[in-house]
Amino acid sequence: MQRTKPPFRADHVGSLLRPAELKAAREKHERGEITPDGLRVIEDRAIEDVIRKQESIGLKSITDGEFRRAFWNYDFLGKLDGVEAYLGERKIKFQGVNPKPMMLRVTGKLGAYTPHPMVEHFRFVAEKTKEPAKMTIPSPSSLHFRYGRDAVPEAIYPNMDDFYRDLGESYNKAVHAFADAGCRYLQLDEVNFTYLCDPALRQQVTARGDDPEKLPMIYADMLNASIAGIPDDMTITMHLCRGNFRSTFVASGGYEPVAEVLFNSINVHGYFMEYDSDRAGGFEPLRFVPKGKTVVLGLVTSKTGTLESRDELMRRIDEAAKFIDINQLALSPQCGFASTEEGNVLTEDEQWAKLARVVEVADEVWG
Repeated sequence: MQRTKPPFRADHVGSLLRPAELKAAREKHERGEITPDGLRVIEDRAIEDVIRKQESIGLKSITDGEFRRAFWNYDFLGKLDGVEAYLGERKIKFQGVNPKPMMLRVTGKLGAYTPHPMVEHFRFVAEKTKEPAKMTIPSPSSLHFRYGRDAVPEAIYPNMDDFYRDLGESYNKAVHAFADAGCRYLQLDEVNFTYLCDPALRQQVTARGDDPEKLPMIYADMLNASIAGIPDDMTITMHLCRGNFRSTFVASGGYEPVAEVLFNSINVHGYFMEYDSDRAGGFEPLRFVPKGKTVVLGLVTSKTGTLESRDELMRRIDEAAKFIDINQLALSPQCGFASTEEGNVLTEDEQWAKLARVVEVADEVWG
């Protein structure tokens, strides 16, 4: 049975490969060769083109491909009141190449809300499509997990509980601003629950003085505070990922260590779950998913251009359905195609072929 509300049977995480013209324009802007307004004209044109492409292959959730961002997380978080993005030294690294060392830190009390520029990014997409416009933003835990106490000066927050509370309040104001702008499909990109499934990263967290057993519930409370009081017709999903820069990764490990908190303590409507490799473990943790929630299986990889076969995807959906009702399932790529502006190592044609395969298989499985 097809779904008339998000997440849809055929869906996608959000980011898309930047076209050459847009990449060139952003580089010129960084060098001061074109103005912000000049860049915006090129972004607008590229986004209108990518909206039409999503519609043409049958996707029902439409994004701007994150074309106005350099990073999936820093562009949003760095515009919150009391947060600064800066260049520093990464402590959690990818297995291979690493992005430029963009970091985040708290510079003042959180909780206030200045109109966020990404609300206008959402409005642009909503005006250009008749399909549901989907907005993607990083989870609030993204301001904490990578840095711990280093990002939160004791002079500003002597008590970390106050930091978590104020961050949830900041997010709640931003989420409601999106809702007021008409957004009814919002995705929180949450890599840190999956990072907490990796023994090596759990060890790093312990070494810096945080407790990996307690963080999932701390983050769950913050997520719930972030989305409290949303309109009844608004859908909130979470995307879970183990790293995606230039087709590399950060973490490995199945969902079992966080599954109960993830599925039963967080008040979201659905989960985009990475399942394109053995690093994500098996489908057994899906047994914890309660009725009424949807799991979007990320069976199609965004990391390579090799196209998954229809039969293999259907076989894996059947495997997952041993642990959860098939009518609670949907299909997507495991992540976006360009978590940063550099993009993954595949072509645009390969990207669109994968998204078309998602639509094709979803139509066959759920009609």
